[in-house]
Amino acid sequence: MRVPLLVQERKCQDCTLRGHFVFSILSDDQISDLNDHKACTVYRKGQYLFTENSRPTGLFCVYSGKIKLTTIGLDGKEQIIRLAKDRDIIGYRALLTDERYRLSAIALEDCAVCVIDKDFFLELSAREPKLNQRIFKLISNDLKKAEEHIVSLSQKNVRERMAEALLFLKATYGFEGDGITINVRLSREELADYIGTATESVIRLLSEFNAAGIIELEGKKIRIRDNDRLIRTANIPL
Repeated sequence: MRVPLLVQERKCQDCTLRGHFVFSILSDDQISDLNDHKACTVYRKGQYLFTENSRPTGLFCVYSGKIKLTTIGLDGKEQIIRLAKDRDIIGYRALLTDERYRLSAIALEDCAVCVIDKDFFLELSAREPKLNQRIFKLISNDLKKAEEHIVSLSQKNVRERMAEALLFLKATYGFEGDGITINVRLSREELADYIGTATESVIRLLSEFNAAGIIELEGKKIRIRDNDRLIRTANIPL
C-alpha cells in the first residue's frame, strides 16, 4: 500500500479524523493546540507501534493503514485481539488508566499514524469531561466486542469461527473496488491467531470454502462469492 509520506505536514485542522467521534466536540482552538502537540510518522509493515507491557506515551491516531493488536499467550503463541484501520484511535485505555499496554500494536501494512502527546491529552481530558466520556464509551465498545469474540471462541466450532472471521474482516475493512475482495491481506497464520486454531486448520477450511464456491482465493486475497452461505456457515441468523 502507498502511504502519504508527507503526513507530518498535515494539520489536525484539515484531517478527516477531526470529525471522529472523540474529537468532534473540540473547538477550533483546541484542535489547533492538538496539532501543536502531535508527532506523525510512517510505520512500515511488521513494525511495532507499541509493545505489550511498555508504558503509554500518547494517543495513536491512524491516518491510513491497517494494524493488528495482539498478545502472547501462555503457550507463547500470538493471539490477535483487535484489528484497527484508518480513522481509528488506539492505545487510549492504558493512557487514561496510566497502566502498561496489555497488547502490542503491529502494522499489517505501511501505516501513517499521528501520536498525540500523553501529558497534553490528559490535561485536555481533565478540562473536557465529555472527552473522557467518549473515550470510556470506546473502551466499553471494545469490551463488548471482546466478550463477543470470547463467546465465539468458546461456543463455536472452528469452521463456524473461520466463516465468522471472514465476515468480521469484511465488516471492518470492506471490499476493494471489485466489490467482492476483502480489503485486507492476512497470512494464514494471522487468521489462525485471530480465530484461535492451528494454521493447518485455516489452510484446510479456506480450501474447503473455496471448493464449495463460498469464497475464491488468490494468494492472500480472499473474495466472497456467496455471502449468504458464509453467514449460514458462521451460524449467524439471516
